[in-house]
Amino acid sequence: MMQQKVKQKLVSLYTGELFAVFTFAIIWILYIQLFDWSIPYLGAYSSLYAFGLLEFILLQGSYYWYLKLQQLKQGDLSRLSAKKLRTFSFFKRMNAVFIVIGLFILAYLMIRNQPERYWFLFLYLFAAIENINYYYVRLSYQTLEELKELKRQKGFRRSRLAKELDSFYIGEEK
Repeated sequence: MMQQKVKQKLVSLYTGELFAVFTFAIIWILYIQLFDWSIPYLGAYSSLYAFGLLEFILLQGSYYWYLKLQQLKQGDLSRLSAKKLRTFSFFKRMNAVFIVIGLFILAYLMIRNQPERYWFLFLYLFAAIENINYYYVRLSYQTLEELKELKRQKGFRRSRLAKELDSFYIGEEK
């Protein structure tokens, strides 16, 4: 019974993130096709950069939950393999580089008073928050039960992927 509940949660997380990736892309394309006013905002390189970063991070989250689902189906409740955690460690470093680059883009947009600056900022912050949610601290709480748990624990806790990466890094040092 408990394993079925966990499986349902993992399916929801995996498909939810993947659904968001495709839905955001479809809406983005539709807006460009249907609304001429959106082209300067959605077609700007800076906006495409932030959108690409957001999509990349969401895909990482979907991939992580997919891998956890596959593990559960095999009856394995341990952390991901070292090879897979190495991949997520690489993603984490790439995200950090892309987020720093985004700071320079944001500064440029603000200094130049570019019209897409606020759209970029929204997408950029969305991507940065998703990165924090996956690689550092769990920020998303979707059910009332999860919100009650957040209140009981008196603050945020490390995300599941962050915990797995922590134990992986410790194992690498030995």
